[in-house]
Amino acid sequence: MNSETKVSLAWGVGIIVLALGLSAARSAGQIDPDTVTRIVLGATGLMVAWFGNMMPKRFVPSQLARKVHRVGGWSMAVSGLLYAAAFALLPIQTAVFVGCGAILAGLAITIGYCQSLRTKARA
Repeated sequence: MNSETKVSLAWGVGIIVLALGLSAARSAGQIDPDTVTRIVLGATGLMVAWFGNMMPKRFVPSQLARKVHRVGGWSMAVSGLLYAAAFALLPIQTAVFVGCGAILAGLAITIGYCQSLRTKARA
């Protein structure tokens, strides 16, 4: 198993352990459900930002693929941080709207950039 796979599994297991621990604390009456939601979803946003940060660092042989990794990495890192910040600072209903919008915008930027490169390559 390579290093990237181990790190990805560590993120997944870490978020599950975090969620289970917070659920146990909520059941024991130590924290409220709103805090559990905010922490788990904030951690998810930080995970998206981390993966976005790692995208441009991967080796790919094609120059166009490197460009896509750079733009995709930046857009996902920024959208993941916005997602985490939304759940840390905004009311839950607004955070869902803003956070999901940020992730969708990051994906749209990446897909749009890929389409623009494809159009330029055909011309």
